[in-house]
Amino acid sequence: MEDLPFSPKDNIDKSSSKEKDSIPEDEIEFQFSRSSGKGGQNVNKVETKVEIRFNIDRSKAFSNEEKEKIKKSLANRINKEGDLMVVSEEKRNQLENRRIALERLDEMIKEVLKPEEERISTKPSKSVRERRLKEKKIISKKKKLRQKNFRIEEK
Repeated sequence: MEDLPFSPKDNIDKSSSKEKDSIPEDEIEFQFSRSSGKGGQNVNKVETKVEIRFNIDRSKAFSNEEKEKIKKSLANRINKEGDLMVVSEEKRNQLENRRIALERLDEMIKEVLKPEEERISTKPSKSVRERRLKEKKIISKKKKLRQKNFRIEEK
């Protein structure tokens, strides 16, 4: 068997993401299985599918408020045990699928914990207010014309 130019521990670029640094490796559980799809004869022999389980309740990386926000937003991806599930089986090798799954976990959690931007309320311009009032007067005149005893009052 030939030596690989990398080791399995080199598969994750730790500097590329804040979340990967903030979640300790021991809080993420990896499970590998045979993947469906392309792979030829290899597909039945090699376990390339990666399933990541991250238990939110037991995590020490997030505050209680952050945990609740994650659980509420990602409820459809969390099982009964409280594990956040991420699966990847796109690539033919385990290391690529593991990297993809970790990136997905990272993106999901970043998206949930991203602070909401407050809306800056704006004031309607003078021309918009005048146009609105003009349209209201036109509609009012139409309705007055529909009445039996109508008088058009002009100012």
